Amino acid sequence: MDTLKTIIFSWTPQLLEGAKITVGLTVVSAAAGLIMGLFLALGKISKNVLLSKLSGAYIFFFRGTPLLMQLFFIYYALPKIFPIMTINSRFLAAFIAFSLNCAAYCAEIIRAAILSIDKGQFEASRALGLSYFQTMYFVIIPQTIRRLIPPVGNEFIMMLKDVSLVSMIALVDITRVMRNIEGSAGSALVYIPAMMLYLIITAVFEFIFRRLEKKYSVYE
Repeated sequence: MDTLKTIIFSWTPQLLEGAKITVGLTVVSAAAGLIMGLFLALGKISKNVLLSKLSGAYIFFFRGTPLLMQLFFIYYALPKIFPIMTINSRFLAAFIAFSLNCAAYCAEIIRAAILSIDKGQFEASRALGLSYFQTMYFVIIPQTIRRLIPPVGNEFIMMLKDVSLVSMIALVDITRVMRNIEGSAGSALVYIPAMMLYLIITAVFEFIFRRLEKKYSVYE
């Protein structure tokens, strides 16, 4: 027990540094993915056939291929195919991969939320003279926000754990720090504080999303 306490106190600062990368990457990628997902969702339900097909193809591709492969492609393969697109920053490469992937999943979440709104509201808005953009911006999208909180929260938590994949390109997140410590100290006990840290971070964000869900509950 004393050994475990010593390990936790001596390795915690390094793990906390890795946690900054884990949390930071998750937050910025989820934010970017949510914004892109909104436009993809609107594109997929658009009456413009070309726009709908392109949005659908994007969603199909990023939902149908492994996130790790997408990360490897952006960081390793893309520079070999197009040298001008070389990304030297591991964080930037991870941000791009996670944002693009998150956008595909958020697009389907947002699309489902939009389609769950009664069609009569579309018709009433158009009858009042509102354009398609005005209908979406002032009437439909504000109502979908309440419906989006639970599934978006789940997607965020999933991404928080998936960020551990960035250790494969040597970005120093919690998982990479853990592996470095294990290699240098030769102790598998580092897995214990690392998992505890993941649990704490996950619990914090789950609490935040539960509060948001309760505040903006559809049933209020």
